Amino acid sequence: MAIDRSRAIEDPGKMTGPEKAAVILLALGEDDHGLWNHLDEEEIREVSSAMSNLGTVTAAAVEKLIVDFVGQMSSTGSLMGSFEATQRLLGSFLPGEKVDTIMEELRGPAGRTMWDKLGNVNEVVLANYLKNEYPQTVSVVLSKVKAEHAARVLGSLPEDFALEVVTRMLRMEPVQREILDKIEETLRNEFMSNLARTSKHDSHEMMASIFNNFDRQTENRFLAALEERNRDSAEKIRSLMFVFEDLSKLDPGGIQTLMRAIDKDQMGLAMKGASDSLRDLFFSNMSERAAKIMREDMAALGPVRLKDVDTAQQGIVALAKDLAAKGEILLADGGADDELIY
Repeated sequence: MAIDRSRAIEDPGKMTGPEKAAVILLALGEDDHGLWNHLDEEEIREVSSAMSNLGTVTAAAVEKLIVDFVGQMSSTGSLMGSFEATQRLLGSFLPGEKVDTIMEELRGPAGRTMWDKLGNVNEVVLANYLKNEYPQTVSVVLSKVKAEHAARVLGSLPEDFALEVVTRMLRMEPVQREILDKIEETLRNEFMSNLARTSKHDSHEMMASIFNNFDRQTENRFLAALEERNRDSAEKIRSLMFVFEDLSKLDPGGIQTLMRAIDKDQMGLAMKGASDSLRDLFFSNMSERAAKIMREDMAALGPVRLKDVDTAQQGIVALAKDLAAKGEILLADGGADDELIY
């Protein structure tokens, strides 16, 4: 039966899971695809179908959904819960063998067998784990992965240990099935499960990235709402966000590199909403003549819309992040521990 969307949705409690997901993804906009990457093909189809039939959702309903989403994720520390919780849930309605198969796919890198999965693990990460194992065990593991990957892992191991492993591999005899099964089980339980856990981005970091893409009013509204529900999570998200005022932590060389890349009109607009200390920092890294022209340009702009200032500042922050990713400047975005000392 078709769903009547002639009226706006005001109560998110009456929405289905896919509809709620569709609202959150629509609210994030076209430029943020991070959450889509966590969905499989069937889930993408389901959410896309819900999205295309959603109709109008009131601003209050959208706000409640996102605050609930952030609150639930922040309180659990993980968007998808733990492996143990997932395994228990699946075990309540699936046969044990099916659950084991699904969980193996969830743990760690892609690959049908354990050895396929190991072939997709970074050689340095794998070497850091194997260097604490017996050389005989390591020789078995490396004999089961592709030669080019085994070579990279050996090159990442301590030299004496790597030579011992090579010696064991040269003398290796056929390995009993029981021993191979035991090694596989150990790799699955001790290495792959920990790798899968540690490879996930911290949920607060992900939300800080999302909040960085809100305009200032939306950001303040959600942070205020989240503070009422979970003050610790709100504070952690705020501390992880990199905002325009954090540019004050750049060293003089970083400021000058950034200024050379910024469009002058964009800088003047962004400076209209900057603190006096940040303005002074930028002006002090200009020539006297350039600073005078910038002040005159800012005065000539007259009153400007907050939305336009936010857009200009977000553009400069994005540019700073791009320069940092290229290694051209150094950003300190983690609070006092990241302050630069001279």
